[in-house]
Amino acid sequence: MKSDSSRDTRRTVIVAGTANLAIAIVKVIAGLLSGSSSMLAEAAHSAADTLNQVFLLTSIHRGNQPADTSHPFGYGQERYFWSLLAAFGIFVAGGGFSIFEGILALSGHESGHGVLIAYLVLAAAAIGEGASFIRAFRQMQGEARRSQTGMVAHVQSSPDTTVKAALFEDTAAIIGLVFAAAGLAGRQLTGSPVWDGAGSIAIGALLIAVAVKLGYDSRELLIGRAADPRELALIRAEIEQMPGVDVLVELLTMHLGPDHLLVAARVDFGDQIGSDGVESLSDRIDQRLSERLAVTPHVFIDPTNRRERSSQPVIGAEDKVEDRR
Repeated sequence: MKSDSSRDTRRTVIVAGTANLAIAIVKVIAGLLSGSSSMLAEAAHSAADTLNQVFLLTSIHRGNQPADTSHPFGYGQERYFWSLLAAFGIFVAGGGFSIFEGILALSGHESGHGVLIAYLVLAAAAIGEGASFIRAFRQMQGEARRSQTGMVAHVQSSPDTTVKAALFEDTAAIIGLVFAAAGLAGRQLTGSPVWDGAGSIAIGALLIAVAVKLGYDSRELLIGRAADPRELALIRAEIEQMPGVDVLVELLTMHLGPDHLLVAARVDFGDQIGSDGVESLSDRIDQRLSERLAVTPHVFIDPTNRRERSSQPVIGAEDKVEDRR
């Protein structure tokens, strides 16, 4: 199931990239014929999305490399780096160009004809973007169902920034088409290019908002975000209810990629458990978490005895400094 998720993500990105490339070409043609800033902004939007799909495909390829001596936990976190680049691409290539085109239109940029062509292209783009959005939405919905969480909660907490980027881009693309159509209609009804320019600026602001959100999520995971509260509660419950576990003293988690989670736990097994029993219990905890979690856990158990630790003399700061000397 975990490997299937990676294949589904790759298909989702390929579908989105193919649709965006075709749509970007026809939008450029329609924008030049109609002289519409909103259409050119939408062309820049689709071109930026196409470039971002290349980044996301690279992130999948790099992130699926097997672990080696230099990266013993694999390359999963590299996917967050490429997702961060994708967010930067949306911000610069898409948002920047769209706002620039809008400002030109507001300052009296010449408008052309061929508005009917622009409407037809927007309709065709809506079909293509809609198909891509449905693909990304269904994958995210399936992941939410498997993790037994709501759709919105899963989107907010999902560590798979690749499919999240595809979903956000497709959502922004559909909203951007509405802005472009509104700008065209306003220009056609009033004869003023202000409506067209306002539509282009709105598209740029939308893309910047999406880029900031994706960039923030990628940054949080890149620097080592912990598991979400629901997963933490599940991990804690599985360890504490394991026969032989006295107390879960400390629990630390960190995402190592969309499909891998580091779990480090300090556990008091009590006096009745010997060294062989500790090893057996640790293996059972590892197996149980692998069965219950939607990601692959890397479990490290640190056996401890709280009574022995509390009975040891406390070393003061002066003693620590003296020891280091």
